[in-house]
Amino acid sequence: MKIIKIILVYSFLFTYIFSFNCFAQSNILKEAVKKEMNRTVSELKNEKYPVYFLSYYITETMNNQYLSSFGKINYTYPRTSNLKKTRSVDIDLRVGDYKFDNSHIIRGEYNPFGNLSVFSFLPIEDDEKAIRSVLWDKTDRAYKSAIEAYEKAISNQAVKIAVEDTSDDFSKELPNKYYEGFRRLVYSKNEALGVENAFIVDTLHWINVINRLSSKFKKYSWIYSGDVSFVANLTNKYYISTENSELSFSAPYVRLMISIKTKAEDGSSLPLYKDYYSYSCEGLPDEKLMESDIDSMIVLLNELRNANEAETFTGPAILSGEAAGVFFHEIFGHRVEGHREKDPAYSHTFKKSLDKSILPEFMNIVFDPSKKEIDGKEIAGYYKYDDEGQLGQRVEVVKNGIFKSYLMSRSPIEKFPKSNGHGRRSAGRSAVARQSNLIVESNNMKSNQELRNLLIAEAKKQNKDYGLLFDKVIGGYTMLNRTTINSFNVTPIVVYKIYVDGRPDELVRGVDLIGTPLTTFSNILATGDKYGIFNGMCGAESGWVSVSAVSPSLLVSTIEVQSKSKSQTKLPILPSPINTQEGM
Repeated sequence: MKIIKIILVYSFLFTYIFSFNCFAQSNILKEAVKKEMNRTVSELKNEKYPVYFLSYYITETMNNQYLSSFGKINYTYPRTSNLKKTRSVDIDLRVGDYKFDNSHIIRGEYNPFGNLSVFSFLPIEDDEKAIRSVLWDKTDRAYKSAIEAYEKAISNQAVKIAVEDTSDDFSKELPNKYYEGFRRLVYSKNEALGVENAFIVDTLHWINVINRLSSKFKKYSWIYSGDVSFVANLTNKYYISTENSELSFSAPYVRLMISIKTKAEDGSSLPLYKDYYSYSCEGLPDEKLMESDIDSMIVLLNELRNANEAETFTGPAILSGEAAGVFFHEIFGHRVEGHREKDPAYSHTFKKSLDKSILPEFMNIVFDPSKKEIDGKEIAGYYKYDDEGQLGQRVEVVKNGIFKSYLMSRSPIEKFPKSNGHGRRSAGRSAVARQSNLIVESNNMKSNQELRNLLIAEAKKQNKDYGLLFDKVIGGYTMLNRTTINSFNVTPIVVYKIYVDGRPDELVRGVDLIGTPLTTFSNILATGDKYGIFNGMCGAESGWVSVSAVSPSLLVSTIEVQSKSKSQTKLPILPSPINTQEGM
């Protein structure tokens, strides 16, 4: 069974914390990479299997992260003041030709982690011989692995039935040239003086901010964890290939994340999260706004722990823009990542839907990695070039309800022989087609009140006492394997009943949103008139990549929820040592 997950970046709170110094772009590094690439191709050209394609993707990473709990720093990395830098390389080496090479799918086998990229850390110091020595060793490993995979693919093809999709294994693309000087991470404006294109992160200031914010949780004994984290990340990237592509650019971002958790009397775990994302520290909101957001989260969490459990339900619902974004990411986005159409292990949901209606005619879905913001809010799925050196392109996947295109890496499929800049991966994984900024567009937009009225009318039509409003979600997963049910599961954390008789809305808890894609698509009736934004990290075969899902609210005539599994652990035996807040 294959499960592809989207996990909120809040799950950072379960990953951990890095702190790196910064370093400038190195011409020595570039020259070392070029020389070793040219030597490899030249020396191996007379071998039985010469190299027809080779690329090196160099990544230099600087990352500061801090986690504050109940007013004090809980975790930092590194734990000492020693400076730490990381520099790594991913090697994509191919033998055979564009039509058939060592990346060819071995039918009857499944490798969720890819089998092309060879990963290694590189020396931090700019010593040409040291860098080339590592490249030589790892390229030799990549070449031997490529030969083994290529010969296995030839044998596999000989004993299997003819493939349905006879597309090439690798697309021919024009070379790309782009130069942007590497940036340097500095820790104050004074330090930035004389530094070209500095990425300024005043870590002392942000440590004080997150300590002040997380201290607000100390007043409430029923809050089991109250965390505020700050992340500043700067990645410098250098890509070069034997196709004469050469790219050099930087990718900075900052994130501030709030996480609070408690338990209901029945043992149910109740989390709430809030996330702020920007490409600079100046783009983060004012501290007073974040304080106000925390106050609202505390009130809501207290209401949740006293809320009733929701029942299993099938009927009409509204998904907020944020919830709808995750909904489309799960039930749609993963099914249009093109490389899966070539693999017989996948369900191929839309294989026969090209140029056919799959959504209401008032809806469009585009993926656009070139967008940095929507309605003045920055979004996380932005990038200039993908991880195969291709320009990130806007792709109209659905237009007026008609399915038009897939997201494509350099792995061609039938009728889509070229990349559209969506080959993505994390370090150490092979690039495949992945989502970027998913944007849902509509020309059937209603105000919140109109959408609510339509929900009530639909509930009455179905003889339901209420419809549901899914306000906040924390992620979900979807099943794509051909041998499993073609379904999805999205995890809501804030859900309301909207009663048809005019009773006040009722907050409920403890449900999962489930269903099958095509049935759910056919039930969409209208959308709201304002966008919600979900910034997160998505995990799949090629590792973790940053994504955004942008959508208006959705009115769906029929949606299904099931009771959520809950912890069997009792509440804490001893009371919290912190003071209680009167009236909560």
